[in-house]
Amino acid sequence: MAHVTYHIVEHDGGWAYKVDDVFSETFATHDQALEAAQRAAGEQRVSGSTAGIRYQDSKGEWHDEIVEGYDRPGTDVEG
Repeated sequence: MAHVTYHIVEHDGGWAYKVDDVFSETFATHDQALEAAQRAAGEQRVSGSTAGIRYQDSKGEWHDEIVEGYDRPGTDVEG
């Protein structure tokens, strides 16, 4: 099973969560970024329907994939 770690970091004059080299939007406080990361991590673990996903990699390129509803990664939040 894949594993994703959300890191809380200072970013662009505020706080964000980061997965690999990709940042979330910027939040005014650490607590807001932490709450958003915890919510995103929790949602990512929930199984559901097979769905298409779209994501941007560290080079800024967009990718489309199909993900089976039961194939969800483990997640955690650090920072």
